[in-house]
Amino acid sequence: MALSTCQIKGTDITWIDIYDPSEEDLKSVSSKYSLNSYTLKDSLDPDHLPKYEEHNDTHFLIVRLLHDENQKLPTVQSLSSKIAVFFTDRFIITIHRCAQPIIQNIMDNMASDAKIKSASGIAMHIVGDALRSFEEPAMKLSAAIDSYESTLFLKKNIPDDMIEDIYYLKNRTGLYKKLLLLSNEVVSSIKAEGEERPAQRDLRDLHTKLVLLYDQIQEDANNLLNIYLSLSARKTNDVMRLLTVFSVFFMPLTFIAGIYGMNFKFMPELESPLGYPAAIIAMLAVSVLIFFWFKRKKWL
Repeated sequence: MALSTCQIKGTDITWIDIYDPSEEDLKSVSSKYSLNSYTLKDSLDPDHLPKYEEHNDTHFLIVRLLHDENQKLPTVQSLSSKIAVFFTDRFIITIHRCAQPIIQNIMDNMASDAKIKSASGIAMHIVGDALRSFEEPAMKLSAAIDSYESTLFLKKNIPDDMIEDIYYLKNRTGLYKKLLLLSNEVVSSIKAEGEERPAQRDLRDLHTKLVLLYDQIQEDANNLLNIYLSLSARKTNDVMRLLTVFSVFFMPLTFIAGIYGMNFKFMPELESPLGYPAAIIAMLAVSVLIFFWFKRKKWL
């Protein structure tokens, strides 16, 4: 376990940051600050989703920060890392298993310079930085959607694996959106007072913007899937139409050839010197009639 502490300048609030703790480490911290045992278990769970709870005077929240992963079918744990936060008017405790540069940045740039004067303000900045980690992935997903859209509409040869790529994009977007929706309770539950109220409004606006952005990406991904399937069905229909045209042309010709290929003895046309040219002319006439019929129906 790595433990670092700092005193928020101009206040009596102590910030304790705990990195990769064991269960025994947390028990000692819990007994000192009277933390709830159930929330402590949640803080150790690497897969726990965002949440907010309040026990007596202690506020507890979990947020998840995104990090870039190239897995095709990612999980919540592979896409993000967790930070658990306990805070009251007297202290704030942050717990995480992975290194989190945002914690040190807030300690160095805000808490030590008296830019934040409350534990709720620190918690708000941690949540804000966690939400901002969703912005870059959203830009990448939007760029990928635009690229797939250009390929579908502007290129003649569509890669066969595109539908698989769009599915993976849709799956990843759904996970991001799920984390954002679960973070809604965290964002709306943190209370700010005085000078920190504008920061609270900015935090809620950022959350709303991100939810709407991922909604749009998810809708675009669904539309791309539908367009891809429609284009695939259209190609199949074009092939079937071409095969149908050929079959319609050759069915009557095959019928005529079948009749004169039976070689019955009493077939007057077989002994006629004009039998062969007459059969050829009949075939040509049938083909021309079928062609003009197709043109009239606008099937060709």
